[in-house]
Amino acid sequence: MVDLLVRSRRAVTPGGERAAAIAVEGGRIVAIHDYDAGIEAAEQVDLGDTALLPGLVDTHVHVNEPGRTEWEGFATATRAAAAGGVTAIVDMPLNSLPPTVNPAALEIKQAAAAGQCHVDVGFWGGAVPGNAGDLPGLHAAGVYGFKAFLADSGVPEFPPVDAVQLTEAMHAVDALFVVHAEDPYHLHAAASSAAYADFLASRPADAEHAAVATAIAVARAAGRRVHILHLSAASALPLIAQARAGGVRVTAETCPHYLTLDAAEIPDGATEFKCCPPIRDSANADLLWAALADGLITCVVSDHSPCTPDLKRQDTGDFAAAWGGIASVQLGLPVIWTAAAGRGHSLADVVNWMARRPADLVGLRQKGRIAVGADADLVAFAPDEEFTVDPHSLHHRNPVTPYAGKVLRGVVRTTWLRGRRVTGDEPGGRFLTRGEN
Repeated sequence: MVDLLVRSRRAVTPGGERAAAIAVEGGRIVAIHDYDAGIEAAEQVDLGDTALLPGLVDTHVHVNEPGRTEWEGFATATRAAAAGGVTAIVDMPLNSLPPTVNPAALEIKQAAAAGQCHVDVGFWGGAVPGNAGDLPGLHAAGVYGFKAFLADSGVPEFPPVDAVQLTEAMHAVDALFVVHAEDPYHLHAAASSAAYADFLASRPADAEHAAVATAIAVARAAGRRVHILHLSAASALPLIAQARAGGVRVTAETCPHYLTLDAAEIPDGATEFKCCPPIRDSANADLLWAALADGLITCVVSDHSPCTPDLKRQDTGDFAAAWGGIASVQLGLPVIWTAAAGRGHSLADVVNWMARRPADLVGLRQKGRIAVGADADLVAFAPDEEFTVDPHSLHHRNPVTPYAGKVLRGVVRTTWLRGRRVTGDEPGGRFLTRGEN
């Protein structure tokens, strides 16, 4: 007798898609049987042809609580995550107040999150000028690594570092460093304008290229791991490939909006599309897809970065004045599946990009896979059903999204966290700590 048995003719396991019955006991997967195996269980669910995926892992989420909870909070962000098939997130060290740049700030954030989380939550620390001495203590407290900006972050309490300061941080602690790679000397001040083309011109691909080169050079000299966040400019891909071939421990991620949205189709004044680095053209997206397919880009994460509607300046449509960020933690799976299926990719590919590889990035070996011993984080996903995005049906705090009105393929039917259905009523998420499985 087990606690739960979930059957699906389309279970996506590390060995590929197969018909299977997943046995769950004590919140973990204890066995994977044939689909029609006769197993006693306290609860049995037969999904038939509905796919069964592992819960997605999103390592790039801005929850913003405490301090900017009117932008987003743990209750709303994690409810949205669960509705989108995401069962574990790693929260960025900004835009909360205080930012997570020392152990005391981590304790404040965890206290704010306690009892509110509908999925499991881990935390990044932040590397800012002058806090290198705080990084070993933060790492010991369980953060998964340290985020640094090479250009202005958009909030004054989280200033950028230069190459010397990033070097100092990397020498202070042997950890994973995740870098917002835009070079300030290649960015241009954006004039007040409702034209997306003007905003795009202010953040050229050269800015990413130069910053990726800096991050790689510092990591090579320091002998540290570095991960390039939300890669937008495909021109930087050869740098990453060359560095990896030369032994630098460098990885990169991208986001649904860079893979599926086209700068040429963004209407003037549509500031819901603003993010940094910016959405580029479809030819650039094709190169990102190719890098994802061959493993040069390792994972796809949301960079969920919401704000209040007024900060998007939808009243004026002024891209220069609007907050840069896209809220998409609930929509990432159908957005990517819609595009991936159209390009001939499989559900197993999507699971690799959005579940297993993000989990592996931060060492969550018990997450992101349907395997014996893994947490029973499972998602019933109807891959052939379509829906139209209604912003008011989303669970994140402020209903602003560039996907409004888009028809997407793939519907999340049920999400289980460690074998328990996530209903959005009773928070059951736990804190995740580096090194724990």
